[in-house]
Amino acid sequence: MAEDVPSLTLPARRGGFLIGVVSFSHAIQHVYVAVLPLTYPLAVVEFHASYTALGILLAVTGIVGGFLQGAAGFYMRVSARMVLALQSAVNMARFGAENYVGPIVALSMLRELGPVLTAILVGGKVASGITAELGSMKVTEQIDALRALGVNYVKRLIVPRLLAALVVFPLVTILADAIGLFGGMLVVVFDRAVDGYLYWNTISYWVVMRDFLTGIAKSVVFGALVTLIGCYNGLGTEGGTEGLGRSTTDTVVQVAMAVIISDFFLTKLFFILFW
Repeated sequence: MAEDVPSLTLPARRGGFLIGVVSFSHAIQHVYVAVLPLTYPLAVVEFHASYTALGILLAVTGIVGGFLQGAAGFYMRVSARMVLALQSAVNMARFGAENYVGPIVALSMLRELGPVLTAILVGGKVASGITAELGSMKVTEQIDALRALGVNYVKRLIVPRLLAALVVFPLVTILADAIGLFGGMLVVVFDRAVDGYLYWNTISYWVVMRDFLTGIAKSVVFGALVTLIGCYNGLGTEGGTEGLGRSTTDTVVQVAMAVIISDFFLTKLFFILFW
């Protein structure tokens, strides 16, 4: 008689099932790795991570910075935004034009203070973070490892951060503009006794979409400058941890100078093109 084939026990059947699941997951992973570079040439995964990180960081910093440019800055005497609103209101009251403080504050905020101060406030933070991250990868030879594996490190590390900055910086600038205008209303209403409806009415009459869009265009350029400076200094880091510290410090200084200098040329360009 033929010997009876022993039936598989329950643990054995579970083990075979797990082995099958693992094998199937490995196959899916190989297909995913092979298809991902073809369907997402700009590394969407890195872009999403950079977008999320930059978005959260810039939103928090933008809210705080924008509010300091508003009502809180007036009481703390540290905000250039509120100094402008207060100085304009006091001096224009001499000519009976105190009601036109709103357009002056709005134009300065939308064209200059919004994008410039936002880029300086959050740009140094973001760029220094990028420099520290890429610099640590350079010091620990992770960049060299990517090159050895044939990975385009520019596409994997720089392009996603640049695209994320181009998206996030205008959004944070809009947020800072809105909070700054609200803070300006608090100053002129409670400190200078100007009617709030008149404040917004004069702004809507004198401020046009072109003023808003020029500030947004500046924020896009500032976002690109901030990211490229951070990436350049990070990838150029040498000398271990000491060199990493120097690169981070240089990044903060270069970001502030780049934003201020480029703002002049952008303003001149927009005046030539649109005014």
